[in-house]
Amino acid sequence: MNRLLERISADPNICFGKPCIRGHRIWVSLLLDLLADGMTVEEILAEYPQLTKDDIRAAIAYGAEMSRERYVDIPAEVVG
Repeated sequence: MNRLLERISADPNICFGKPCIRGHRIWVSLLLDLLADGMTVEEILAEYPQLTKDDIRAAIAYGAEMSRERYVDIPAEVVG
């Protein structure tokens, strides 16, 4: 499995179970939409400074896996 995908989590109790960047309530789909709309990685990081370049790369990797109709098993976020 792509190590970047470890940065993605989904929890039915957080953001309606939508895939998010682990530890944040930022949807993978939001990041993909921003990229598709032409925002650069640097612009996204300025808007969401809590993210890293690897978080954005993880969103792209997750989108790529989903486009192949592959199921990506991501563990639920564990709040401790």
